[in-house]
Amino acid sequence: MDGLLIIFERKPRGRMILLDFSQTMIGSFMAMGKGSVVVEEDLLRHTVLNTILNYKKTHRHIYDGTSGPGLVICCDSYKNWRKESFPEYKANRKTRRENDTTDWQSLFEFLHSMIEDFRNYFPYKVVKVDGAEADDIIGTLVDHVAVNPTLIISSDKDFIQLQKYQGVQQWSPLTKDFVKGNPDESLWEKLIKGDTGDGVPNILSADDTFIIPGKRQRPISKKKMELWKTDKNDWTQEMERNFQRNKAMVDLDETPESIRINIINQFDGQRPQHGRLMEYFVEKRLKNLMEHIGDFE
Repeated sequence: MDGLLIIFERKPRGRMILLDFSQTMIGSFMAMGKGSVVVEEDLLRHTVLNTILNYKKTHRHIYDGTSGPGLVICCDSYKNWRKESFPEYKANRKTRRENDTTDWQSLFEFLHSMIEDFRNYFPYKVVKVDGAEADDIIGTLVDHVAVNPTLIISSDKDFIQLQKYQGVQQWSPLTKDFVKGNPDESLWEKLIKGDTGDGVPNILSADDTFIIPGKRQRPISKKKMELWKTDKNDWTQEMERNFQRNKAMVDLDETPESIRINIINQFDGQRPQHGRLMEYFVEKRLKNLMEHIGDFE
């Protein structure tokens, strides 16, 4: 269906929190300390729930409530379309993970089980679509749901580009502050300079720059970046090709239409669970959080 124009009805204005689940929760796990031992599920479950509780209580007066979707859990798929389009995408992350002692397999298995728990017991919409990253889900829902205000909870500066939409703000769990920036300038910088953290080189550098030991990017001056906004006369075919590569990887408007359709259909078709929190808290022996159970609604 890519390339077809699909028109969906935009949802009413209200309030919404979009949680970048994997990125935020991995950050919480790393704050607990690394180790090769099996993930302590009870401790991590408490940490995950306490983290979500903190976000809801901190931002509820502005962003949550009955006037909108409230909290939406946005999840990464195991496979994603960017990796299929650009095999070097995030390849450096895999290398780093292979060289540390964190029990990544146990962590990802636990996060998957938590996603299922949220679907089955919690009053939140949970969106996880084959081939999509949380970035795609957040970018699609910000546009589709048209909620004002909307809060994105993530430390990823890729989301600055979404501040072009009215009422969109971002809270960073890393800095404990709002992420602010010029959406056009932020996107342009990433289109030209790439994204080192995701293994995307700048437009002067080859696809394999970050996976070949010792290979380095060709530098780009601020003067050139500014000039290229209006004058690309000195661009080569290779630069234009790399620009399009970067646009596909970092511009959230480039999410394939077929994936956007699946995200919207899953979001619109969900009916969050209500009335099952007590069952879950008793089953998981969450005594320390029981007095706050109402705050999870």
